[in-house]
Amino acid sequence: MVNFAYAVGDRKARECVLVDPAYAVDDLVDAVEADGMSVVGVLATHYHADHIGGSMMGHTLEGITRLRERVDCPVHVQRDEAPWVARTTGMAESDLDVHSPGDTVTVGAVDIELVHTPGHTPGSQCFLVAGRLVSGDTLFLDGCGRTDLPGSDPAQMYDSLQRLAALPADTLVFPGHRYSLPSSASMAAIREQNSVFRPASREQWLTMFGH
Repeated sequence: MVNFAYAVGDRKARECVLVDPAYAVDDLVDAVEADGMSVVGVLATHYHADHIGGSMMGHTLEGITRLRERVDCPVHVQRDEAPWVARTTGMAESDLDVHSPGDTVTVGAVDIELVHTPGHTPGSQCFLVAGRLVSGDTLFLDGCGRTDLPGSDPAQMYDSLQRLAALPADTLVFPGHRYSLPSSASMAAIREQNSVFRPASREQWLTMFGH
């Protein structure tokens, strides 16, 4: 399994936020700074340790705890995810920047829309910016996030996938893991090829994917 972390920002302002910096945190910060940019925040797609660090299922990753030792910056999470993020990372909920669906985080002159996509976890979120969607574990190029884990909900996942499928066909999707040979694809290609969009109804989807 390959994890993706992303830097999203404004080159003119020389600022960026990091999406899901769980692994190799020092390397990520060093790479950003070597490119003349500064890390001004973290966007967390969801609470799992392989995306934000912390302890889960017997594994511990440095993640955002180490990042905040390097850089004093806010951690942006969806409201429904805040207690889960706090539990996984050991951060106090009061230290998190908590958001509602549809909120925007601005980096320099770049607006990043926070799209609430529950299903994999209660407060999973994707990030939409300039025709690009960072989809975390909600939507992969092939498949979607698991719905049999603590906080998962298959019916909510179906609704979230339908919401993403309604985005413009040329939206470029960047997932949280590399389960396919390409690392990104258009929404049109994903809708055509991804099996999660084949069921014709909610009932069919829940029968096929609602484990």
